[in-house]
Amino acid sequence: MYLDELAARGWGELDVIIISGDAYVDHPSYGTALIGRLLESKGYRVGIIAQPDWRSIDDFTRLGRPRLCVCVTAGNVDSMVAHYTANKRRRHGDDFAPGGKDGLRPDRAAIVYANRAKAAFKGLPVILGGVEASLRRLAHYDYWDDAVRRSVLIDAKADMIIYGMAERSVVEVMARLAQGELIASIRDVRGTVVRGKPGEFPAGTIELPAFEEVSRDPEIFNEAFRLAYAEMAPEDGKPLAQRHADQWVLQLPPALPLTSQELDASYDVAYARTWHPSYDALGGVKGLETVRWSITALRGCPGECNFCGITFHQGRIVQSRSEASIVREAEGLARDPAFRGTIQDVGGPTANLYGASCAQWNKGRACRGKQCLMPSKCPSLDIGCRAAVSLYAAIRRVPGIKHMFVQSGLRYDLLLEPAALDYFKVLCRDHVSGQMKVAPEHTSDEVLALMNKPPYARYEAFVRLFNEMNASLGKRQFLVNYFVSAHPGAGLKEAFDCATTLLSHGMRPEQVQDFLPLPMTVSACMYHTGKHPLTGKSVYVPKKDNERAMQRALVQSQNPGSAPWIDKALHILGKQGMKKQFNPRGSQHDHS
Repeated sequence: MYLDELAARGWGELDVIIISGDAYVDHPSYGTALIGRLLESKGYRVGIIAQPDWRSIDDFTRLGRPRLCVCVTAGNVDSMVAHYTANKRRRHGDDFAPGGKDGLRPDRAAIVYANRAKAAFKGLPVILGGVEASLRRLAHYDYWDDAVRRSVLIDAKADMIIYGMAERSVVEVMARLAQGELIASIRDVRGTVVRGKPGEFPAGTIELPAFEEVSRDPEIFNEAFRLAYAEMAPEDGKPLAQRHADQWVLQLPPALPLTSQELDASYDVAYARTWHPSYDALGGVKGLETVRWSITALRGCPGECNFCGITFHQGRIVQSRSEASIVREAEGLARDPAFRGTIQDVGGPTANLYGASCAQWNKGRACRGKQCLMPSKCPSLDIGCRAAVSLYAAIRRVPGIKHMFVQSGLRYDLLLEPAALDYFKVLCRDHVSGQMKVAPEHTSDEVLALMNKPPYARYEAFVRLFNEMNASLGKRQFLVNYFVSAHPGAGLKEAFDCATTLLSHGMRPEQVQDFLPLPMTVSACMYHTGKHPLTGKSVYVPKKDNERAMQRALVQSQNPGSAPWIDKALHILGKQGMKKQFNPRGSQHDHS
């Protein structure tokens, strides 16, 4: 945003400035746009400074001093994930920058931006939000430093973190600042992290082991994680306090889930659904391409995959938009002159949980010591298939919509549920673009258990049903399968077994991700400590670069450069006679 844009709106002064590590894209898939539009709808004058030059404060002050606060986000992804691969190599380019240009945001952007904002606007509250701040809100293991780092609140010298999906919390905080309340006195808003003092903590606050303790002792690190993990239900979660030297970080319980009507309000806004026009000459923003004609239908995921950050960010409770709101968005797409008739995706973290419900969720609760989907679906969980079938039919009826696909991740084990049969048929018949994306992750049941994923036999049953369903529909469609290599618990033997299992089915998967320990995940705890934080059991962790390369090569034997690593792995395993099986020639398709 620039001064001439403020003048065009008749704004002499802003209420809030949002500083973002992403280029500005006015689309609801971009958190900066969503929060900015929400605050604007509440009457606040909001300015956006996207990817400012952090080497001085000049770029931070170009819109003047805002009246209430500065909000800071590193962007849609953690800046370290944006900059580095799972093997800590620098990425080439940035999909969230104009023209894909690299270097327009700093490493650890939340910290750098917040420090610059503090210097630029002395005495003004600085509030952190977004994924980077959310998943670093307490002491956490950082893969890039290979060390435990302090809460980002401390390192950023910020006044508050709003964690998770921020709508409810940010509206309350802004209203109280607008009423003249000091940021230091706002210490009771759900979904926030603030500084505190022991004598002022709310009743029932759980004291976590201090940063100094968790950074020194892996056992204590896991103890702190267990305590935090147990308090993630909004209604039942207790406040958490953690000492960092002479400072204390206080995490209030998660924000209560939004109702469908409240969630609708975040999306029933006239987004431009494109990047800021100043980026036209620079080639636009590549990250928009995959979501421009997509619709977010739900939030939250009860799957609790151990390597995924959604549990600590969006939470276990599924929140779905109303069918009417989604249809209105589809109608808006159809009216856009640039739209060509195809909605790329209608989904969320788990697309086939639209409309899912549970009596506990309705109270803002999630069961302690019991999971929704593992080891099998809880009988109390309605997976919402009827709602999804109705929604898809309503979208197909919108004039101008030629195709509507579901490209988000699908929880394949739920498609085996009897209640999902009609939904699965509709999905395969009308909403698969020829390829369906699923994530079996591995073939070893031991590794899958450590990922908190279903046994491999469930995936094989799904493949059979998928093929039968498409045969009955007269369709020839394929699965795009995602796998993870070098996850804790996976040694060379497990990688070899996975590779040979896939090869026996004619599969040479193209979608393989080297394991990346994301902050505040169960899998990151295993990687750091060598133990499962929730069970205390020891876990083998493949950390050496050579072993990670061998595991990846075995599973993706068709890739150029895999052969030397496969030879080395087979030699270590005493399986040299199996070399022919890994010949890169042959089918590279997944199951058909």
